[in-house]
Amino acid sequence: MMDLHLPAWAIWVMLAGLAVFIVMFIIILRRNHGVKRSMFSTPYALWMIIFTIIPCLLVAYYAFTDANGKFTLDNFISFWDSNHEMNKELANLGFDPAAMGFTRGMVNISTLVYSLWMAFLCTVICLLIGYPAALFMAERDFKLGATLVTLFIIPMWMNFLLRTIAWMSLLEDNGLINTLLVSLGFSRVQLMYNNSAVLLGMVYNFLPFMVFPIYNSISKQDYRLTEAAMDLGAGRMLTFIRVTFPLSLPGVVSGITMVFMPAVTTFFIPRMLGGGNTEMFGDLIERTFLTANNWNLGSALSLIMMVLILLSLGLLRKVDPEGEGGSMI
Repeated sequence: MMDLHLPAWAIWVMLAGLAVFIVMFIIILRRNHGVKRSMFSTPYALWMIIFTIIPCLLVAYYAFTDANGKFTLDNFISFWDSNHEMNKELANLGFDPAAMGFTRGMVNISTLVYSLWMAFLCTVICLLIGYPAALFMAERDFKLGATLVTLFIIPMWMNFLLRTIAWMSLLEDNGLINTLLVSLGFSRVQLMYNNSAVLLGMVYNFLPFMVFPIYNSISKQDYRLTEAAMDLGAGRMLTFIRVTFPLSLPGVVSGITMVFMPAVTTFFIPRMLGGGNTEMFGDLIERTFLTANNWNLGSALSLIMMVLILLSLGLLRKVDPEGEGGSMI
């Protein structure tokens, strides 16, 4: 197992940061002559520091160091060239990797591109299915809108892993769908262990995260704007294009963000429904940490993914500065 003990300076930095936080807390208490309402956020700030900021700093530390704790950029080079470590070892032994036929490996890049493509397809399908569903549920004259919202929520009460495993009982060779096809006189079809099965599982699990922000954005719209547009002669389609859809864009952007980023990093769905025939970036990170036991490279891959998430959140902030589409319900 890899030694993951932090260097002494890192431990002292964390302890110093905690001490500074405590001193600042005491100073603020003395200046305010007691506890103000804003001070009740202190436990949450401390929680964020310990369980969010410090872990991110640790990931950054391992990403920019090697197994001996020395600064290096080899982890990021290994992301671009998956054969970098092997070629480096061969060079240290006096061999020429190029002469031996070892060239630059594009496995990591290909995995990231594949993950981005699958996440893009998942997001597009969720948007095409989720927007009409949200629009239908938010319709004022539709009395069962709240009931449908509840039906969308109920599957989310079940564990994510169980929902994915349930699809295996439907798609496997002896599953419900193939059993039904055989009973009707048709031959069995291969529904599992391919890209289509992985995409189906992703859409099923992430569809609510597209529906709810859009539903929230549409349901908060002032219906008088729609009535005014129709009074001015606009039809239902023109009203939707010029009024409803533009006002729902914050929810659309929020839904895209909430679906795309988890879809890129998912690892359980490809493993179960893809059967090892597909590998996404989340699988690569998990394999690097747990199988290859390379915590430094795994941290570098995680840091790259965090940068993508921050870029996505930055885009959301630009389009939806008030966070109007970000609420689930």
